[in-house]
Amino acid sequence: MKGYKVFNPDWTCRGFQYKVGETYHMEGEIECCYRGFHFSKKPLGCFRYYTFDPRNKVAEVEILGEISTRDNNIYCTNAIKIMKKLSWEEVLELVNVGVGNTGYDNTGNHNSGNYNSGENNSGNYNSGSSNHGNYNVGSHNIGDRNTGNYNSGDFNCGDWNSGNWNSGSHNLGDYNSGDHNSGNRNSGNYNSGKQNYGLYNSGDHNSGDGNSGYWNRGNHNSGNFNCGDWNSGDFNSGIFNTESPKVTMFDAPTDWTFDDWVESIAYRIMSCAPFDHYECQQWWNHLRDEERETVASLPNFDATKFEICTGIRIKQN
Repeated sequence: MKGYKVFNPDWTCRGFQYKVGETYHMEGEIECCYRGFHFSKKPLGCFRYYTFDPRNKVAEVEILGEISTRDNNIYCTNAIKIMKKLSWEEVLELVNVGVGNTGYDNTGNHNSGNYNSGENNSGNYNSGSSNHGNYNVGSHNIGDRNTGNYNSGDFNCGDWNSGNWNSGSHNLGDYNSGDHNSGNRNSGNYNSGKQNYGLYNSGDHNSGDGNSGYWNRGNHNSGNFNCGDWNSGDFNSGIFNTESPKVTMFDAPTDWTFDDWVESIAYRIMSCAPFDHYECQQWWNHLRDEERETVASLPNFDATKFEICTGIRIKQN
């Protein structure tokens, strides 16, 4: 069976050194994304997991052993031979359907990005025409992942948005799901605050009514991050509280407040994790050892619960 594999510029992959013409064997069980020699059946499949970078090496490989797959896109085997190095020109011809593309998986012509089905796109994953951003479905978008037209922000679903992640139209702020918002993250219409879901809020990110603090889900809170009502403290789920409670981690009490968590190095690391559990595992595997150790040193750390919450399996030594 023939396949394709991408390597780092020095012909390494996941810390293993390869060489064209050599055959490699692995003893024991194989499991995709964890153990085995990984490959894709088509060149394009490789770039779902590896950077589309001409500095990387791409080779045609022969599969000589057992095969395991996770999503019918990425595969691994216990025996593989590195048959032939592909030039970057050969790679471009294999991954594009159109003409004159410098990206990959384009079905139109003269695209310089990736996954374009229209023409003259300079971004990625465009299905319209003349997009400058990424993942656009409409036309003439300058931002990224727009599904409307003429967006200059990112992740817009409506039209003519100049902010980011808008699902309405004509928004000037960010994360709006209504129309004509001038703030950020509004789910209603005509809010002057940020991400307010209720009425008469003078703070930001409130889902209740009458809040002067931030990120409240209850009503009449002058503190922040409250789920109850009339709290002047922070992170309370009750009523009429003036202090901020301690938080639990891995279902057990800690001496940390929520502020301690937000200000920690572990929080800064985990805030970069993808939402998708499979992508989260890939992201974790590429962290530095000291970053993984920082997260694993959190109070009450439990590897099983961590995997349930994040999809990240901690490899045992």
